[in-house]
Amino acid sequence: MVTLKQILLALLIVIAGSWVAFHFLESDERKVKKQFAQLSEWVSKEPGESPIVMAQKVKNIGSFMSESCEIKIPIDSFSGKNTREEVSAYAARGRSYFSTLDLKFYDLSISFPEKGLATVTLTARLTGTSTAGEHVEETRELRCVLKKTEKKWFFTELEVIEVLKK
Repeated sequence: MVTLKQILLALLIVIAGSWVAFHFLESDERKVKKQFAQLSEWVSKEPGESPIVMAQKVKNIGSFMSESCEIKIPIDSFSGKNTREEVSAYAARGRSYFSTLDLKFYDLSISFPEKGLATVTLTARLTGTSTAGEHVEETRELRCVLKKTEKKWFFTELEVIEVLKK
């Protein structure tokens, strides 16, 4: 006869096996989506954020970039090839203008044109409040290229896609 102890042990083994399979056998698409979710978390800023938390978040933003990340945006002074450190410095400067900041990514379309390379087209929505009290709400379409290096995906290119206005 099957005892309650045997049933619980079998259930525990199934749950542990499922967790291991889910955690370690993630698809590349899921890993790329996770990079965007984590980037969103690090860019976002809560009121009263301490300088230590800010420094850690800015460092983490840089850690998502490859050694050389090409940024293509309408502002010439930011466009071009940037190092992780430069991206972190831009992030720190940009975050300093806001008391609150929230970045969300929507409609991710991920393709893998070759092994170890992902192209992602998405909509990014940035909302926040400036330190002067002004409400900011920006929505942009982005094209990002990520490269897989040692099982981790790094941003190698980020481009703001100009959308025609009616």
